[in-house]
Amino acid sequence: MWDLGQKLDQPMDEEAGKLRNMYKQKKFSALLVIRLAYQSLGVVYGDLGTSPLYVFYNTFPHGVNDPEDVIGALSLIIYSLTLVPLLKYVFIVLRANDNGQGGTLALYSLLCRHANIKIIPNQHRTDEELTTYSRTTIHERSFAAKTQRWLERGFIKSIILILVLVGTCMVIGDGILTPAISVLSAAGGIRVNKPEIDSGVVVIVAVVILVGLFSVQHYGTDKVGWLFAPIVLVWFLLIGGIGIYNIWRFGGRVLKAFSPLYVYHYIRNGRKDSWLSLGGILLSITGAEALFADLANFPVSSVQIAFTLLVFPCLLLAYSGQAAYLVHNLHHSRDVFYRSIPGLLYLSLYIEISIVKKIYWPVFVIATLAAIVASQATITATFSIIKQALAHGCFPRVKVVHTSKKFLGQIYIPDINWILMILCIAVTVGFKNQSHIGNAYGTAVVLVMLVTTLLMILVMILVWHCHWILVIAFTGLSLIVECTYFSAVLFKVDQGGWAPLAIAGVFLTVMYVWHYGTVKRYEFELRSKVSMAWILGLGPSLGLVRVPGISLVYTELASGIPHIFSHFITNLPAIHSVVVFVCVKYLPVYTVPEEERFLVKRIGPKNFHIFRCVARYGYKDLHKKDDDFEKKLFHNLFMFVRLEYMMEDCSDSECSPCEPRTERSRDFTLNNNGNTTSLSNDVLTISSVDSIVPARSSSHCTEGDEYEFLNNGREAGVVHILGNTVVRANRDSRFYKKIAVDYIYVFLRKICRENSVIFNIPHEGLLNVGQVFYVYRLR
Repeated sequence: MWDLGQKLDQPMDEEAGKLRNMYKQKKFSALLVIRLAYQSLGVVYGDLGTSPLYVFYNTFPHGVNDPEDVIGALSLIIYSLTLVPLLKYVFIVLRANDNGQGGTLALYSLLCRHANIKIIPNQHRTDEELTTYSRTTIHERSFAAKTQRWLERGFIKSIILILVLVGTCMVIGDGILTPAISVLSAAGGIRVNKPEIDSGVVVIVAVVILVGLFSVQHYGTDKVGWLFAPIVLVWFLLIGGIGIYNIWRFGGRVLKAFSPLYVYHYIRNGRKDSWLSLGGILLSITGAEALFADLANFPVSSVQIAFTLLVFPCLLLAYSGQAAYLVHNLHHSRDVFYRSIPGLLYLSLYIEISIVKKIYWPVFVIATLAAIVASQATITATFSIIKQALAHGCFPRVKVVHTSKKFLGQIYIPDINWILMILCIAVTVGFKNQSHIGNAYGTAVVLVMLVTTLLMILVMILVWHCHWILVIAFTGLSLIVECTYFSAVLFKVDQGGWAPLAIAGVFLTVMYVWHYGTVKRYEFELRSKVSMAWILGLGPSLGLVRVPGISLVYTELASGIPHIFSHFITNLPAIHSVVVFVCVKYLPVYTVPEEERFLVKRIGPKNFHIFRCVARYGYKDLHKKDDDFEKKLFHNLFMFVRLEYMMEDCSDSECSPCEPRTERSRDFTLNNNGNTTSLSNDVLTISSVDSIVPARSSSHCTEGDEYEFLNNGREAGVVHILGNTVVRANRDSRFYKKIAVDYIYVFLRKICRENSVIFNIPHEGLLNVGQVFYVYRLR
């Protein structure tokens, strides 16, 4: 019976092979690339661009004693910007994008296609035939093959997943800390010109700005980008111009910092304070990971052009100018950015105060607007990476809104937006100190960079097949820089560095518990699926009354009959005349073209009227409204029926074109070799190529009859049947497992969006089938 079930319900290799995709990746013209490079300024580079507001303050929070320390710190900033954002991210990591998608989860998806490391085993070899399922060939005896086999071990899979989730949680932490430190630093400029203002007023101003920032997110990245791009462009030109002026005004002594010898002298001759100051210098490269995570919104070439031609030169000029000013004003490290503005320089020369105000306040306004833009970069990155986590089954179901018809990667997640706003305001009000927030920020940044480096090593081996010398060079250079910074931020855990660890701990618990529950639910469905032979034994009526209509039974299984269906038919007296098992699954690809999205096949004999439809999505795709989804599903179902009859006409000359390919009866036997199944009324011959051909049949039908039958069922009504599996820990389970499953996972299931909402199923057409599943002791 099991063998017969395998014959009647095979994977969709043939159906997948019939698809001919016309999808082509969109190519951008040179003019559009330049336009998107301009627009990327307002989304991608705000975080990097506003770092000059607070880097020297966090590097020297207690002032500077020796001008050589300033030059040494500047040298570290210059080479940190060169090695990490420029060389590592812009020219190397951005090339590891998953068809334009960035972030740690995009790297994970890339690795999942080259090694079997995805823990939810719902993929099939037919998925590899997708146009967007790109992968390289690995030679059996190569080092890449050995690495692949090592990664596919069970515990290594879990370690990689946890590593990816840690990086994802740190990016979410960036989305909370970046708005806090950027806006608070910009708002703090009020006290430079008006020292009598209390710090509490600065915090209130920062909170008001943050509320306004998160309130406009629903307009989308496209509109926000066009609004913010000119602001950031003016900002970069402004800080670059101020830097040039300060270098001219105070001399070019600081240009010695371009020599790497000053990095060596600063670290070797520095005291403990010099080593701890690395935590402040680290803030100069914050935003590099957001640059990669925001890649979904823009092509790689646009991001590279914007950074190399505008962002990088302006940042070097800005930091050099501040260092030039600080060398001659060692006690101004706390607010060096605002004090280095030319208008305030003239104050020391007793120029009229009105002139100072005219120069100072426009810069303050632009700095505040630039801080808002910096926040936008990490907020957008957080939306993108959570959308990817949803597709991997690593985050509770939340509403995702596509905000642009032109660029599908531009999204808005309302629930996450308001959670970020609340946490961001809590951090701002709680710390009230740029130094503590900077310590927290640095911890999150360096951890996500380390995760990206480790994943990039695997990408270089498995995907790019790089020579081992290149892999070692990249690994060594990246780890030396990042581990050095990591050692510095470890000393500041008690000074605010604990904040991102706490935030990441909460999100990591939520994501891992959700993923664990999702895996266990899938394993339960896989173990408890019903054999096709059992369905055949019920007869065409399935032992029930077949009423007009179509049942869409949603399941996570791409093959086999789900347990909820047997639970349904054993507890209710009737079932619809047409049954379609619908499996909606996400694949480790950025998108599945519309032409390849649906796979349809028939399950069992024709007079059973049972079909299977697998709808495949990438992590960039979004379910349309139910009307569109249902319309496309039935369109593919009708096309399948038409192709099925056409192929029968062409391939079977001995049988009548309208004869069904399979007929059945309740009584059947299998011979010893399993190649022939004898029925009391008809004989089925199972050939070596796994096809089922009738030896004799008395049933006749036509394509028109099948069409009419399906149309009548659709007009009679469509019912969506969803399984509502309740997961519980077994009594013998360990206490931490009971807490994770019975409390955390159940709580997350209650507060997240239901599947019926995700699929936009109308309430009047919804039928939930409940069952309880107990998770047994962990191995």
